[in-house]
Amino acid sequence: MSILHSDGLGQFQQDNATPHASRVATKWLQEHSSDFRHFHWRPESPEMNIIEDIRDALLHDVKNRSPPPRTPVDLWIVMKDEWCELPPRYLQTLVESMPHRVAALLCVRGGPTRYQAGVPVFLVLQCT
Repeated sequence: MSILHSDGLGQFQQDNATPHASRVATKWLQEHSSDFRHFHWRPESPEMNIIEDIRDALLHDVKNRSPPPRTPVDLWIVMKDEWCELPPRYLQTLVESMPHRVAALLCVRGGPTRYQAGVPVFLVLQCT
């Protein structure tokens, strides 16, 4: 991982959800633990991953397709098409939402947040 990280260590986030904590995955992580930093998150960690917002938007668009994709190849094509149709401003808004998400997380001291994109920062910071 030295190509990606100047210190030679990559970073791996593990949320310990059952599907992500199989015996095979857990064993591999133990065997390769010196190759990267391993961040342990609770299975029900706060929502900080904008990838899930993007996935939800794509799934919503795919479900509304008519006709719906019928084969794995159709699904792949539709997903690529919908990805290309995502407005750049939507993606930028998600990126810009990160300081607000972090503020909400700090406000609840790492617990579950009620964060929604677009909440003004002054509302999020009222917890102090």
